[in-house]
Amino acid sequence: MKYTVVLTAAYPPIARQILSGEFDVIEHPTEPERTEEELITILSEADAAITLLSDPLTRRVLESNPNLRIIANHAVGYNNVDIRAARELGITVTNTPGVLTEATADLTMALILAVTRRLVEGDREVRESGRCVWEPLHLLGTSIQGKRLGIIGIGRIGTAVAARAKAFGMEVVGVRRGESFDALLATSDIVSIHAPLTPETRHMINAATLAKMKRGAFLINTARGPIIDNNALCDALESGRLGGAALDVYEFEPEVNPRLWKMKNVVLTPHIGSATFETRSAMSRIAATDVYRFLKGQRPLHIVTAPPIAE
Repeated sequence: MKYTVVLTAAYPPIARQILSGEFDVIEHPTEPERTEEELITILSEADAAITLLSDPLTRRVLESNPNLRIIANHAVGYNNVDIRAARELGITVTNTPGVLTEATADLTMALILAVTRRLVEGDREVRESGRCVWEPLHLLGTSIQGKRLGIIGIGRIGTAVAARAKAFGMEVVGVRRGESFDALLATSDIVSIHAPLTPETRHMINAATLAKMKRGAFLINTARGPIIDNNALCDALESGRLGGAALDVYEFEPEVNPRLWKMKNVVLTPHIGSATFETRSAMSRIAATDVYRFLKGQRPLHIVTAPPIAE
């Protein structure tokens, strides 16, 4: 009897190439938001599954699928998985660390440039008017040379962002997990978040911390949406406390706070930090290889052993 591997989304072809010769592979269309009931049904035939960060792998889902033995989360983060329940039920959980550092750091730098140089506003103007008008005071942005970049979460991605920022002539300061970031907020012209999502970091950026930032500073988030209290952020932007924000992640994904839509000084991207052909293919290769190894009686290479975090 062949094992059945369920793919909860349309992943890069490498995943199917690794698995289809040895196992029955069932691939479902990508859905940005699934309910527990939908996921229970999707996983009903699964001995193994490659899953999305948005898939709610709750205790109820896991207990409802007794054949499921391994979950390969197609992400570095795994805060969508009830790790304690998985361990109690004997389900192995893996992730895809170490391959999206450069892509996410590149996007972070792109967002910094986009919001400070008002690129989205300029693009919209040209498309809507069909003209290019040069004026001395038109669409003036903010240079980043000589500015201070504060990095909250100076891990792999934060360090890669720091290297890029220094190449642009920025001064960089950073704090690690658990360290105070009050001084960083008060002195940084741009603050970029690269912390994991944990109970301690949820709403770490809130009305009180936003009030500590330099007036006119910019806030960048390519980590996890719930780290920022989005309503507090909107208040700070609308009041002029912040100069702008660039966000790739949101508190209630896939929904985006409608207050953000109307703000010209906000750049919004749809969670594309790892969205390069190279990176997503590497993530799929890691996830599929770990499933292959497990079902062949070998130890997967990327077993989750720590509490839920995101790189």
